[in-house]
Amino acid sequence: MSACKRLLYIVKHRGIWPSIWRRNVTTWSPVGAAFNAKPHRRLELFEKNVGLFGVPELSSPAGFEVTTKRALKDTRELVDKVCSSPPGAVTVETFDQLSDGLCKVADLADFVKVAHPDPSFREAAEKTCIEIGTVVEKLNTNVDLCRSLKNLLDNKEVLAQLDPETRKVAELFMFDFAISGIHLDEKLRKEAVKLHVKLLDLNNEFLMGSHLPNRIAKSAIPEHIHCHFATEGSFIQIGGLHAESSNDLVREVAYRIFLYPNSDLMECLEELLKCRNKLAKLVGYESYAHRALQGTMAKTPGKYAEVFVILWLCFGYRYNIEPSLYSPYFSLGSCMEGLNSLFTQLYGVSIMSEHPSAGEVWNDDVRKLFTVLSLPVQAVVHETEGLLGYIYCDFFHRANKPHQDCHFTIRGGRQCQESGQYQLPLVVLMLSLPHPTKSAPTLLTPSMMENLFHEMGHAMHSMLGRTRYQHTTGTRCATDFAEVPSILMEYFATDYRVVNQFARHYQTGQPLPQSMVARLCESKKVCGAADTQLQIFYSALDQMYHGKPQNRSTTDILKDMQQKFYGLPYTPNTAWQLRFSHLIGYGAKYYSYLMSRAVASMVWKQCFVQDPLNRDMGERYRREMLAHGGGKEPMLMVEGMSRS
Repeated sequence: MSACKRLLYIVKHRGIWPSIWRRNVTTWSPVGAAFNAKPHRRLELFEKNVGLFGVPELSSPAGFEVTTKRALKDTRELVDKVCSSPPGAVTVETFDQLSDGLCKVADLADFVKVAHPDPSFREAAEKTCIEIGTVVEKLNTNVDLCRSLKNLLDNKEVLAQLDPETRKVAELFMFDFAISGIHLDEKLRKEAVKLHVKLLDLNNEFLMGSHLPNRIAKSAIPEHIHCHFATEGSFIQIGGLHAESSNDLVREVAYRIFLYPNSDLMECLEELLKCRNKLAKLVGYESYAHRALQGTMAKTPGKYAEVFVILWLCFGYRYNIEPSLYSPYFSLGSCMEGLNSLFTQLYGVSIMSEHPSAGEVWNDDVRKLFTVLSLPVQAVVHETEGLLGYIYCDFFHRANKPHQDCHFTIRGGRQCQESGQYQLPLVVLMLSLPHPTKSAPTLLTPSMMENLFHEMGHAMHSMLGRTRYQHTTGTRCATDFAEVPSILMEYFATDYRVVNQFARHYQTGQPLPQSMVARLCESKKVCGAADTQLQIFYSALDQMYHGKPQNRSTTDILKDMQQKFYGLPYTPNTAWQLRFSHLIGYGAKYYSYLMSRAVASMVWKQCFVQDPLNRDMGERYRREMLAHGGGKEPMLMVEGMSRS
C-alpha cells in the first residue's frame, strides 16, 4: 500500500481521534466515546467536499445563490401547477412540495447565518434568508394561489374524500393566507408585503445584535477576574451572564456589562415592535399578540393570565447545589449514553454516531448522529422502520457563536409523492458547552445536563413525528405545544431511575449516589416560586410589548413589569430586553414555556412517574403526541394521551 493510500485508509477507517480517557470500571459505548473524545482537525486531502449538510453546492458561500435560484425556479413551476390543477389531494401535496422546496433552503440558511464561523458563509446565508423570505411573503398574498386552495376547501364533495391530516394541512395553509392579509385589496396587500420584508431585516438585525458581546477596558474591572472573560487587546469581552460562576464579583460584572444598553439595538427593537403592530392592524387584528396567538392552545392574549395562575400552583426550579460536585458524574459522553439508553427503552430507538464527510459540517467539533428504530422480536407483525433521520450536534463554545441552547430544523420529514420515498428529517442541536481538556472530557453541570435533555426532546420530536407533510413535521406545530416534548425530558433528567443508568464518575466509574440525586431534586424546589415568577415576568413583558402600543420606552415597560411580576428590583443602566432573543422566534408567545410545562407535568404524572422506562407508555406517547407533529389539534393530542 502506498503512503498516500495508507494515510487515506487511516483517515477513513480509524479516524484521527486521540485515545479516550481511561476508566477503571467500564468502557464507553460508541456514542459515548464519540462525545468524550477530544476531536482533532480531520485531514481531508483526499476526500471530496460534499457541501454543508451534504448539499453539493454549499461547498462554498457562492453555492447559496445557486440553491436560491433553483428553489425559486421550482417555486414558479409549482405555483403554475397548483393554479392550473383541479381541486383534490394533489392541491395540498403540491402546496407542501412548494413549501418544502423553499424551507429546505431558507431553514438551512437561517441556521448558517448565526452559527457558521466563516463570515462569508454567514453573509451569503443572510442574503438567501432575505430573498427567500421576500418570496414567501409575496406567495402568502398571491390571490391566484389562494383561490386554488379555497376552491378545494369550498368543495364539500372533494373535501369529504380527503383524510383528516390532509384537510388539516389545507386549513393551515389557508390560515397562513388569512393572517398575511389575502383579504385586502391589492394596494394594501402590497403594503403588507413591504411590512413583512421590513420585519425580516429588523428581526435579523435584532437577533444578531442580541448575541453580540459587550466589551470594556481591562482597567475598568479588577485584574484578578480578567481570567474569567475573553480578551481582545486592551479590552475584556463579555458575551454572557456567567450565571453559573461561583464568584459573586464575576456574576455582577458580567450582568452589568453584558446588559448595558446599546442605543442602536434599542432603536431596532422599538421599530420592530411598531412594525409588528402596524402589520397586525393592517390585516385586521387588535394587536400583534392577537395575530400571533391564532392557532395556538391559548387562542387569545387574555388566556395567558390563566396559564400564570396554573403555574403559580406548580413548582418551578432553580438549582441550589454545588455544581462541581456533580459534574464529574455528568461527562458529555455518559449523558449521551443515558439518552441513547432512555430512547431505546421507551421507543426502541438507537442513536449512533458517524463521521461526517468532508465539508459536511461547519466546524471540526460538530458530531453527526443518526437514529434508527428496531422493533422488538415480539412485534414481528410490524416492519422495521429503520433509519429515522440525522442530528448534527454543535455542542461546544466558540467565538461568535450565540450563547443560546436551541434546536434548528434544517429539513423536515415528508412523504415525497414525486419519488415515493420518505424524506428523512435533519436537525441541529446547538449548545455552548466547555471543550474537553487534556485531563478530562467535557463535564456538565446539572443545568447543562438538563438543557441537553431538553434540546434532545425537540430532536426526538422531529425524528419520531412521521407526518405525511413537512408543513406539520415534528416541531412545526403550535408554539405553546412545541415545548411539551422538550420540557417532559427535563423530568426524566432528574429521576433517579433514569439518572442511575448513566451518571458515572468519569475516572472511577462509580455511580452517582442516590442521596446526591435526591438533593439535586430537592434543590429545584428551594427557589421554585422565584423561578416561576421570573418566567411569568418574561411572559408578561413579552405580552405587553406585543399588546396595545405604549407611549414609553421598552426599558420603562420592563421596569414596570419587573416591579409587578418579579421580586427583585430593576438594575439601573441595564436593558435586559436587548438580550431577549426569544422576542424573534417567540414574539407574543413566550408564555408557551409556562403552558407547555403545565401540560408536560400532567403527562409525566399520568404516564411516567410510576415507571419512566415503561415501553408501553413510550409507544403510547409517541403514537398519541409525537407522531402527529402539527397535523392534529394540540388539545386533541393531550386528550388522547389522557384517555389511552
